[in-house]
Amino acid sequence: MKKTYFQNDNLCPPSLVEGDHIGLVAPARSIKVSECHAAEKIFNNWGLSISRGKHLFGQNNQFSGTDIERAADFQQMIDDKSIRAIFCVRGGYGSVRIVDKLDFSPLKKDPKWIVGFSDISVFHVHLNQHYSLETLHAAMPVNMQANGLSQEALQSIRDALFGFDLSYNFGAHSFNREGAAEALLTGGNLSVIYSLMGSASDIDTDGKILFLEDLDEYLYHVDRMMQCLKRAGKLSNLAGLIIGGMNDMNDNPVPFGKTAYEIIADIVAEYDYPVSFGFPAGHIKDNRALILGRKVKLKVENNNCSLFFRTPKKLL
Repeated sequence: MKKTYFQNDNLCPPSLVEGDHIGLVAPARSIKVSECHAAEKIFNNWGLSISRGKHLFGQNNQFSGTDIERAADFQQMIDDKSIRAIFCVRGGYGSVRIVDKLDFSPLKKDPKWIVGFSDISVFHVHLNQHYSLETLHAAMPVNMQANGLSQEALQSIRDALFGFDLSYNFGAHSFNREGAAEALLTGGNLSVIYSLMGSASDIDTDGKILFLEDLDEYLYHVDRMMQCLKRAGKLSNLAGLIIGGMNDMNDNPVPFGKTAYEIIADIVAEYDYPVSFGFPAGHIKDNRALILGRKVKLKVENNNCSLFFRTPKKLL
């Protein structure tokens, strides 16, 4: 078994090396074989071998199989000691239907990377919260088809998985609030995080830097979700806030009157922690990898923003 690293009491899966084995699972919406070809070629070029879940290309209405089938595929990858990372091939909806059917306890002794975003935020939040396991918020195989992902985003996934330093510099935004913070990074898709509130997978944001992104929501839904987070105390004790893509939003015949960024900026205006808008992550082509559960340093300045990921130091 590979050596395991800890950082700030969080469990960091070992970095991948050429020759490692990864698993592909579809815990949510169904996917076609052709939609995985490009990603599998990329992974092979990285020197990785691939195992497909038994029901990877199954279909049960909009899902890639029944709840039992999708959970079985995921559990098999968790239990298989040869698998060093588990890629969720796409999001959509369905992860919340199987999260309570999974036994994640083997990851305590044999941590491995869980990779994905959007609906996969269910697993990110749950594993960060209950197992202190670092996970990778990043583009999925369905996004890796031709012209679907920037080279910078793709390289960031490889860098994160193979243990290279991960840091980003990105442009300032007029809604930003300057400042600096160093804390654990948490978060994911706003709609998913909102849906988990009050459940066993409810997110803990106290003292952390929160990342949020979303796609194809009505603007009043964004306001409702953010108001809910605020009333639940999820926004008052943050160390910092990072807002990624909030794209393809919808409005009603009678306009809401604010953009998604304006809604969020107004709701957090009373707080004093640094806030950064326009981070390159989410349902966008330039979807950079984020290690959730990792300690990061965020700096929001007048003309530039930066996010630096601390490298685990302690060897077990």
